[in-house]
Amino acid sequence: MTSTPPTPAARQSRLPAWLRALRPKQWVKNVLVVAAPLAAGRLFEPAVALATLWAMIAFCLVSAAIYVFNDIRDVAADRQHPTKRLRPIAAGELSPRIGYLLAAVCLAAGLALGTWTSPQLGVTLAIYVVLQVAYSLFFKHQPIIDLAMVAAGFLLRAIAGGVASGIPLSQWFLLVASFGSLFMVAGKRYSELHQLGAEAGTRLSLERYSDSYLRLVWSVALGVVIMSYSLWAFDEGRGPQLWSVPWTAISIAPFTLALLRYAMRIDQGRAGEPEEIVMSDRVLQVLAVVWVALVGLAVFA
Repeated sequence: MTSTPPTPAARQSRLPAWLRALRPKQWVKNVLVVAAPLAAGRLFEPAVALATLWAMIAFCLVSAAIYVFNDIRDVAADRQHPTKRLRPIAAGELSPRIGYLLAAVCLAAGLALGTWTSPQLGVTLAIYVVLQVAYSLFFKHQPIIDLAMVAAGFLLRAIAGGVASGIPLSQWFLLVASFGSLFMVAGKRYSELHQLGAEAGTRLSLERYSDSYLRLVWSVALGVVIMSYSLWAFDEGRGPQLWSVPWTAISIAPFTLALLRYAMRIDQGRAGEPEEIVMSDRVLQVLAVVWVALVGLAVFA
């Protein structure tokens, strides 16, 4: 396979090529592992906190292996993309052979760590790997199925935090996690479609979608997430609350505003990289802190 020389933008990064190939910026997605222990009010139990930390590290390793594998598979298409062409493998900074070796090491380490933490976590990670590899090899260009496969990756991250510590997952948690994942994935595709414009036809995963259809999907998913979270919040509010204040019900406000803020970014076509929004949008960060504080008052106090 002929590689292209590194671009100037790629050379300016201070991180080595092998580390950038693991996409450390996208590891922020693995914070979803904290969701189940947080919702159950057990995050600060030493055993649960440690198991959650190991689960997060294991998911970082396994997901990084999948990122490298996908970059090797998509190298030709990535070189036609305005930003993905700067990735180390597409830019010719890292050979596919080294990439496969790097992916194998991360995959083995992640699965070993996950299985050592909890056999159920090991199974969850293995399912994630199977789904993501199947997505890359077979389902990436199948409309609807590709959305479901990518959304499953987010959902499994949320499930991992529960299985790592043996925390039961409620129906409301699974609904919020499932449709929240679909919301993010459909929003990502919608933004990619707008960012590429006339060049969207070069990406087979996009050419079968229209912006109106993707808008429908992320709009419906957004509505289900808000409804499911609200039902959970009111259900939790029936129990004893600190100072008799319905903290979970109040948390609906920042939760909804944060989702609407993210939906605004989707509508602007700027949600192609969800981790970039999380790291750069100060308003979204403030809403997230307020929401976490309110939920913390409800479940921990």
